[in-house]
Amino acid sequence: MDWFVRAFLKASLVWFSLAVGLALLMAVLPMLTVYRTAHLHLALLGFVTQMIYGVALHVVPRFFGQPLVHRRLAEVQFWAAQAGLTLLAAGFVARVNGWPLAGAAIGAGGFASAVGAACFVVNLWRTMDASPMRAVQARGGRPLATLPQADAH
Repeated sequence: MDWFVRAFLKASLVWFSLAVGLALLMAVLPMLTVYRTAHLHLALLGFVTQMIYGVALHVVPRFFGQPLVHRRLAEVQFWAAQAGLTLLAAGFVARVNGWPLAGAAIGAGGFASAVGAACFVVNLWRTMDASPMRAVQARGGRPLATLPQADAH
């Protein structure tokens, strides 16, 4: 398994834990519900999206019998996603507290998150287009058996 796949899966669990922790705090201390936007992003961009990133980067190449076309792009995606969500969540907390750089943190975090998402889309799209199965199916032939991956067990 590629390091970035494992890293996305573990990161999604960390973000999930933070989202659950914040949800518990908001349940016990209702005045903390002002942080619900941070909670939402921790849960959706942190847990859900990063779990999808990790699983998709692992299984889509296997479904198409084609190794990931741009491994380096997946590495950039990982770091952009982590930095983006960190800045977004911190910015949402900072905005509630009136900190002057909150808007900049939110903008930078949103941009970094969008870069990570674009890396994901481009990488999987290119991987699917490079698949030998795609070429065979375009000619009306039977699909090829899935090619083994280097880390397959």
